[in-house]
Amino acid sequence: MLYDMASLTKVVATWPLIGRQLHSIDLDSPVRSVLHQLPADAPEGQVTVRQILAHTTGLRADTRLDRYRGIGIDLAELICREDLIAVPGAGHRYINRGFILAGLVLARITGRRLDELATDLWQSLGMTGTTYGPDARAAHVAPTGQRFPGAPRLWGLPHDDNAALLGGVAGHAGVFSTPADLAAYAAALLRGRADSSPLGRWLTESMVPQAAIEPGLHRGLAWVLADEGRVAYHHGFTGTSLYLHPATGRYLAICTNAVYHRQDNRTRLAPLRALALKAITAEP
Repeated sequence: MLYDMASLTKVVATWPLIGRQLHSIDLDSPVRSVLHQLPADAPEGQVTVRQILAHTTGLRADTRLDRYRGIGIDLAELICREDLIAVPGAGHRYINRGFILAGLVLARITGRRLDELATDLWQSLGMTGTTYGPDARAAHVAPTGQRFPGAPRLWGLPHDDNAALLGGVAGHAGVFSTPADLAAYAAALLRGRADSSPLGRWLTESMVPQAAIEPGLHRGLAWVLADEGRVAYHHGFTGTSLYLHPATGRYLAICTNAVYHRQDNRTRLAPLRALALKAITAEP
């Protein structure tokens, strides 16, 4: 089955692609150093890629790209013109617009579309079933929710409204994948960590805590860190999760379309995700 990964896009596409571009991206330089068209006084031009990955940018939490319709200004500039709600680096606040901006940065520095960059990565890892949407309606594609009551269910289209507005290709959401491909991806990350490959070294760097989320949980670069930093994981709103435990070589992937039934899937999935975290952290 092909599932809408939702925010797993952040760690299955944007995060590894940034790791591939470390020769071109200075994690600690402001994004205006790459997005040269930004006005000098654009508030969000001062945030760094490290802060985006760590969710410490101080950007607004709401995304609402629909408010930019018809303005005729580059999307990166529109995002960066928005006022900050906190000092960059001051604290953790999970948001999507930072990763949207990261996707635009990747496209700008490479001169290629984000989906092209991602496809090259996935093919190199043997993830032949992974793609950015939209995808064709078919029996092997898991449908998700409805935009409005009474409307047709989303089927092969990104559940995330803002990813849909971007044509299905965004840094924060829009990827579709399979359990087998997530397993291949997790195995490649863990193997790379053991072999100290570039992808593995990027995982090691990303498992250094950047900001506290709550007692026992920290944010690394994109990943949530648990079990005193030994476990990295991430969730997707549609009902997906990926857990890594490099020291034991274990991983665990969850693929569901929980939003098919209703939107409060975080509560409904909480016991399953808690069990997954308990299982991955258990002594071998």
